[in-house]
Amino acid sequence: MAENFTAFVIEDVDGKPKGGFTTLTLADLPDNDVLVEVACSTLNYKDGLAVSGKGRIARKLPMVAGIDLAGTVVESRSPAWKPGDKVVVNGWGLSETQWGGYTRFQRLKAEWLTRLPDAFSFEEAMGIGTAGYTAALCVDALERWGAVQPGGKEVLVTGAAGGVGSVAVALLAKRGYPVVASTGRPETHDYLRSLGASGFIDRAALLDKGAPLQKERWAGGVDSVGGQTLVNALSQTVWGGAIAACGLAGSSDLPGSVLPHILRNVALLGVDSVMAPQDRRDAAWTRLARDLDRSALKTMYEVQPFDALPELATRILAGKIRGRVVVDVTR
Repeated sequence: MAENFTAFVIEDVDGKPKGGFTTLTLADLPDNDVLVEVACSTLNYKDGLAVSGKGRIARKLPMVAGIDLAGTVVESRSPAWKPGDKVVVNGWGLSETQWGGYTRFQRLKAEWLTRLPDAFSFEEAMGIGTAGYTAALCVDALERWGAVQPGGKEVLVTGAAGGVGSVAVALLAKRGYPVVASTGRPETHDYLRSLGASGFIDRAALLDKGAPLQKERWAGGVDSVGGQTLVNALSQTVWGGAIAACGLAGSSDLPGSVLPHILRNVALLGVDSVMAPQDRRDAAWTRLARDLDRSALKTMYEVQPFDALPELATRILAGKIRGRVVVDVTR
C-alpha cells in the first residue's frame, strides 16, 4: 500500500475555495471504519462547480472533492465489510461535508458503502455513477407510482443527452416504454436513438411559459432540468401520471400552478440520491445490473486520467460533455 498518494483537495485561499492536486498519507484520512482503495471516480456537474471553484459545494475545508467512488475494501473495522469486497459509494455528503472520491485511498463509514454487483467493473460502475444511479431511482419511483405502462403513452426524459438522461432513456426503453428525449442538441439524436429513444422534442419547446393545463401527452417523465421545463412537463402529463424530478440544471424555481396536481391528479415525485436509504440504493443497482445493456453503457461514458480533472470541470460547466466521464484516479 502506497505511503503517499495524490488527491484533489479544495482549500480556503484568501476566503475563497480553491482546488488543486495534493499529496496525502493514510494518516491524513478521516477516522472512519472502512479503508477503500479507489479505482475510479466520476465527473458530475456538482463536481465541476467544486473543482473550478465556481460553486461553494464544500461546506467544510479542506475537502477532498468527488461525489462518487468505486474500489476495493483494504481494511475494515466493521463486520459488514471485509478486505477484497468491491464497493461503490454515491452521495452521503461526499465532497460537501465528507471527504470524497478524488483520491487513491479513502476512509468511509460502513453504512455509506453499497456492494458492487458482479455485473459491473469499476469503470462501468463509475460510467453509471451518481447520475445513472439517480436515473434508476427515478424509474423505480415512476413504477412504484404506477403511472407508466410498457407500450403505453409516451414517457418524457429531459436533459436526455446528459448523465441522468442517458441512463434514464436506456432503462425506460429496456422496460418497453416509448421514450421521448428532450435535448437542444440535434447531433445527439443518433446517440439517444441507439439508447432506445423513439422520439424527440427540442428543449426550447419546453422553455416557453404555457397554460397551467396543456394538451395531455406524457404518462410520466424523468426531469433533471427543473424550472419552466418541469412546469411544462407537469402541465402536459396525463391524468394520474407522474414526473420524477431529480435535478435543477436549468433552475431551482417552480413557476407553475397546482392545477395539474388537483385537476389531473398529476404527481411530482422528488428523488434524492444523496441520502437515499440502503434498500432503495440496492434496488437501483439491481435494476441497473438487470436492465442496463452493457454495449449501450459503453457509449455513455469516456475515461479520462486524473490529471485532466481541471480541464474536464471547465468542459462540463460549459455544457461541452455528452454523457458521463469516468475519472481514473490510478493514472
